[in-house]
Formats: sequence, structure tokens, C-alpha cells
Amino acid sequence: MTATPSPTPDRTPGTQAAPRAGKRVLLAAPRGYCAGVDRAVIAVEKALEQYGAPVYVRHEIVHNKYVVKTLEKKGAIFVEQTDEVPEGSIVMFSAHGVAPTVHEEAAARRLATIDATCPLVTKVHREAVRYANEDYDILLIGHEGHEEVIGTSGEAPDHITLVDGPDDVANVEVRDEKKVVWLSQTTLSVDETMETVDALKTKFPGLVSPPSDDICYATQNRQTAVKQMGADADLVIVVGSKNSSNSVRLVEVAKGAGAREAYLVDEAAEIDPAWFEGVETVGVTSGASVPEVLVDGVLAHLAGRGYEDVEIVKAAEESITFSLPKELRRDLRAEAAALAAGARTAG
Repeated sequence: MTATPSPTPDRTPGTQAAPRAGKRVLLAAPRGYCAGVDRAVIAVEKALEQYGAPVYVRHEIVHNKYVVKTLEKKGAIFVEQTDEVPEGSIVMFSAHGVAPTVHEEAAARRLATIDATCPLVTKVHREAVRYANEDYDILLIGHEGHEEVIGTSGEAPDHITLVDGPDDVANVEVRDEKKVVWLSQTTLSVDETMETVDALKTKFPGLVSPPSDDICYATQNRQTAVKQMGADADLVIVVGSKNSSNSVRLVEVAKGAGAREAYLVDEAAEIDPAWFEGVETVGVTSGASVPEVLVDGVLAHLAGRGYEDVEIVKAAEESITFSLPKELRRDLRAEAAALAAGARTAG
């Protein structure tokens, strides 16, 4: 197997690369795991370590096939609905967050729960509850059917209207144009989100913005890095799964930044040799739910094709970390057993 090439020093953000002959790779930084994903994956591993298998996880803990398969091998069982979890078991909620009704369903089944919702998603949930309590109409910018949107909408279903992009704005109606606020899914394209916000502000001049940006720092940083390298890349390869919203957005951002072509792959084996015809510069990045081992595989594949010169394109430094879910400090197996015993006694 070809060794992963060593990168050259970073390019200063905002500067253009010097013209260079021959094949090369522009490697985006930051890329891969964000703090919320890292926290969620470690939470599953810790739960398995502390309580033993099986640990049930409602929905994929993060949107990445490799991560899910790896955790399944360790004893995690992924389900889509709470009623698939046996009564008295441990269930973890994914990084995307869940609606309050899901917590209620878990309590009704006497499940011991671990909430691995990303803290930045939790922030949006709290904003939704706050504005609903103040009787605002909440315009949630996001993609219909995405787990994060379903969870956020569930916090205030009578107050939230989904706005799926700028083309959706014409259909939006509110009760009082003086009491309307926008929130957003955390993994969207920054540019498209602001285009949607601008269209909403044109229609509703009194539109209130959230106290802080809802699109997460990691999503923004990864898009910025792709923008910086996009104009210099003939081809951009984004490592990530097709159901990963932030990974799909990186493909769109790369094309918008000037890349001739951009493709999404789960791993190096999905790379098509036909992509490299006439290509000298390949940009590489990865979504926020992608482990670095998959990027290493892509770099090794590229090195085997002669793309051994690797230059880092750095957009930002990231040092944010989140503490693990507090439930991991408790004896959940004992709690689950007690809940199940209580149910049998009551029956």
C-alpha cells in the first residue's frame, strides 16, 4: 500500500497559491470530526465500556457509514424508533437531537437514556422554546426530513414553520410580522442560509435574528477552507456519507468556489479513475462526521496516482471540546433494571 504523503507547510489564509507544475493535493484544514461528533462517538464507546453490550442508539449516532459499522462491531445497536428498544434497556440519542416526545416515549418504555445531542444543536432547541414561549412565529431554515430539523421542530411544533431554502420563502405566512424570528439547522451552507435570510427579511422587514449564529463553527470553518482552495483545484474530493448534510454542502461549496468538479465519497475505493483526466490539482476535505483514517486512505490513493505533493490550506484553528453526557457518570444498568422491575411490579 502506498504511504500517505507528508504535507508541506500551511498556506496563509486568504493568499493565492503560487503557480506550480505537476500533480499536487490541496488538503483543507480544518476537516473531519467536530467537537460534537467527537463527543457523541466517544459517548457510545464509553457506554459500551462501562455498561457492556448492547447499547441501543436511536438513529445513526453521526452520519457516517464507517463510524456506524465500527460501533456496531463493538456492540452498539442502531434503531430508528424508540419502540424498537427492549424495555429496561439503555438507549442513546444521536448528536442530531430529538424532540421532547422521544424523551417521553423512552420514559414510557422505562429506558435509561443517554443524551448525546450536540450542545450547539441543544442551543437551537432552547432558542426555539424561548421564542415559542414569547409567542413568536419561528422560521426554521433547514432541510425537510433531516433528523436535526425534526428534533428542533418538535420543541415547538405549533410555532415553527420550515423554510427549505430561498425558493420556499414565497410560501411562508406568519400571524404577526412584528413577532417573527429565524433559526437554522446547524449544518447548512452559510451562503445559501444567508440568501434565505435576506429573502425573508425582504418579505418580513421586522424579522428577528437569533442571539448568535446557529450554523456551527465547524460547518463554517470547513466551508471556508474549501472556498480558499476551490478556485485552485481542478477536482475536489469530499470524504463523507451521502446522508451527511454538511458533507453534501461541501461539494456544493467547492463547485461554487470554482472547482471544475467535486465529488462525495465514503472512502478511497469509491474514487473513479475517470475523474483524473487532465487534472493536476486535487483538493481534499472531509465532513464533520468523518474520521481521519478515511482521509488518509484517500491521500494514499492519490499518492499512488502521482499526487504526492500535499499542501495544507488552513482556514482556522479549532480547539473547542465538549464534556461527555452527564448520564455516563451514573450506573445506568442498575437504573434500567430498577425501572424494568418497577414496571413488572406495577403490572
